[in-house]
Amino acid sequence: MGLGIFVAIIMSYFSKKPKKFQRLKHKYRLVILNDDTFEEKVSFKLSQLNVFVVVGISSLVLISLVIVLIAFTPLREFIPGYANVNVRKQGVENFLKSDSIELALAHNNLYIDNIKQIIQGKPIKLDDKAFVDSTVNYKMIINNPIEEDSLLRNTIETEEKYNLFSKAGSTPGNISSFIFLQPLKGMVTNRFNFKKQHFGIDVVAPKNEAIKATLDGTVIFAEWTSETGYVIQLQHADNIISIYKHNSVLHKKVGDHVKAGEVIAIIGNSGELSTGPHLHFELWYNGIPINPEDYMMF
Repeated sequence: MGLGIFVAIIMSYFSKKPKKFQRLKHKYRLVILNDDTFEEKVSFKLSQLNVFVVVGISSLVLISLVIVLIAFTPLREFIPGYANVNVRKQGVENFLKSDSIELALAHNNLYIDNIKQIIQGKPIKLDDKAFVDSTVNYKMIINNPIEEDSLLRNTIETEEKYNLFSKAGSTPGNISSFIFLQPLKGMVTNRFNFKKQHFGIDVVAPKNEAIKATLDGTVIFAEWTSETGYVIQLQHADNIISIYKHNSVLHKKVGDHVKAGEVIAIIGNSGELSTGPHLHFELWYNGIPINPEDYMMF
């Protein structure tokens, strides 16, 4: 008897469940009326199922938009817990800079402390601890000289042993204190080359351009030569000589004292070695030619 009642209850539940699902499909009308005239303005046919579907889809779309805005737009910066990427990058750079500054400051402090020890006549404490890399097998390192290294050393020593102009083109000691003025503004077409015995530079500039003295000095040569045309040569302090070749006109004569920047000649195309209007400019120091481009801009 009891089993029959239980079966009857189960059957009645399943028989009612389809009825509940059918209720979701029941149609309802949503009407908007004028409160004064009761005139119908808008009406919608709705059902519970439609309302659930619309609300569910709208919620999913809204959630998706929020996720997209947070993940791919700068709006996430206004949400607590999210930091600006540029701020984080700047923070890392500042940390690295501060670490470098701290290391440099430590080195400077150590240097100052050592200077103080030297001035006071106290011994300097040296840290002789060697850093040993455990990943390197130092026993496998061979320090024997190789044949190529010995040949290279012999070649260089042989080249420099009997070179009378080994200092040519190098920076002399006293000349570095001078401030050279540009004798001519133009384009350098042929540069200093000691091996090819081109002891100066060739500067091309417009016609009738003025050539100026690079330093204060005295004219020691101002004549015509068949190869280089009109040439003027100045003697400067500390045994520095400047030479200006292929000029069209010379404005100074031997014995004249000139100031730096003073016009001494006009650009030209004189001489058998000239291939066009230009200035061949040379600098000599203690009888050695040097590269003018090491001391001035053209």
